[in-house]
Amino acid sequence: MAQVEEVQGLYGPFQFPELLLQRIWAEQGFDRSQLRTESGEAVKLIRPGQWNRQGGPDFKQAEVMVGRKRLNGDIELHLHEKDWQAHQHNRDPAFDDVILHVVLFPSARKTTAGSDGRRIPVLTLLPHLWHDLEEYAADAAVSAIAQRPADRLAQAWLELDEAATRARIVSEAHRRWEGKVYYARQRITKLGWTSACHHTALEILGYRFNRAPMLMIATSWPLAAWQSGDLDMDAVWASQMERWQLAGVRPANHPRKRLAAYARWVQQGRDWPARLEDIAQTWPELPGGLTPQSEVAAIRRELDLKGHWLHVMSTLGVQGAVAQPRADNLWGDGLLPLLAAANPAAQPAFFVWWFGSWPGDQAANLARAARMAGIADGRRNPLAWGHVQGLIGQQLADENPAGRGT
Repeated sequence: MAQVEEVQGLYGPFQFPELLLQRIWAEQGFDRSQLRTESGEAVKLIRPGQWNRQGGPDFKQAEVMVGRKRLNGDIELHLHEKDWQAHQHNRDPAFDDVILHVVLFPSARKTTAGSDGRRIPVLTLLPHLWHDLEEYAADAAVSAIAQRPADRLAQAWLELDEAATRARIVSEAHRRWEGKVYYARQRITKLGWTSACHHTALEILGYRFNRAPMLMIATSWPLAAWQSGDLDMDAVWASQMERWQLAGVRPANHPRKRLAAYARWVQQGRDWPARLEDIAQTWPELPGGLTPQSEVAAIRRELDLKGHWLHVMSTLGVQGAVAQPRADNLWGDGLLPLLAAANPAAQPAFFVWWFGSWPGDQAANLARAARMAGIADGRRNPLAWGHVQGLIGQQLADENPAGRGT
C-alpha cells in the first residue's frame, strides 16, 4: 500500500506520497553537497541506483560513500524510519542488500536494523531539499495537469457564464501568485537575496527536465564564479554529466546552450540581483489594480508592459542572452515573484503585471483549454500568464479542496 503523509501547507493540508519522494531521489532533486547520515557520517552519492518499480528495494545497484566506506547495493526510501519495520523489511531477505535507508522526516534512530542484525545508515532528506514540500507536490501535480487533454482541462469552465469565468480565473491566478511569492520568500530566507536570484535563474533555464542539475551547478558555482568571466564551462557541464536529461529536449533548449546563455547574461549584467532589488523599490503601479472586469489588452497598453519588460530585461542583462518564450517564464516564474518578495508592500501591483504578462513556454493543451473555455479570446483578452496560471490553479483546487494553495 502506498504511503502518504498529510502535511500542513500554505492554504491547508496537502498530501505528500512516498512515490513523490522516490521521484525526487530518482531525479536527484536535492542538494547533494552536504549529505550526512543521522550518525554524522558524510554521504557521497556515486550512483543513486536504478528506480525499481517492482517488488523489493526502491533503487537497485547503487553505490555510495558513507564516511570512508564505499558501499554497493540497494537503497530503500520511506517517509519515516519506522516504516521499515512497519513494512516488515527487517524480515524480508529481499532487503538484505540495502546499504542506505533514506527517509524524508528526521528520525530518532541513528540506524535501521537489517534482517541479519547489521545496522543500515539512515539519511534524512528533508534538510537538503531545494524546495518546500508543498512546492514539490505542486510541481508534480502541474506536470500531470500538463499531460491532460485540452477538453478535459476546459470542462469545469464550460459550466460557468462569462462573469463567473472571469471572476474565477482572477481568483485562482491570485492563489497561484501568492504561492509563488511565498516560495520566493522562503528561498530568500534560506539562501539570501543574491543566491536566491542565482538559483532561481539557473533552475528556470533548466526547463522541466534539468532543473535539479542546474540547481547543483548554482550551489557549486555561486554567482561570483560566473562574474569572474573565466569560468571553465566544460568543467561546469561535465560536473553533471550523469544527471543531464537530454531525451525529449529540443536542440534550442539543450542545457549546455542554457548554461552559455546564463554566462552571457551575467557578463552583460554582472550584479543583476542587486539591480533587480533596486528595481523593486520603484515599480510602477496600475491605478485601480486588477478586477474580473479588467481586460488584458487594456492592461498591457496602460502599463506599457512591453516597454517596461524590455527596460527591466536590458537592465538585468537578460535581453539578448535568453530568448523568448523562456524569457517570459523567467519573468513570470522567477523575477516578478522575487520582486514581490523583496517589496511586500507592492505585491498587489506586481500581481497586475504578472497576470497580464505573456504566457511563456507552456504546454500547448493549456493554451487550447484557455481558449476553448472562453478565458482568452485573442482580442480584448489575449492569452496571458494569469490565464494559464489560473487554469492550473483551478485544476489543483478542484482536486484538493482542503489545500487550494498547492
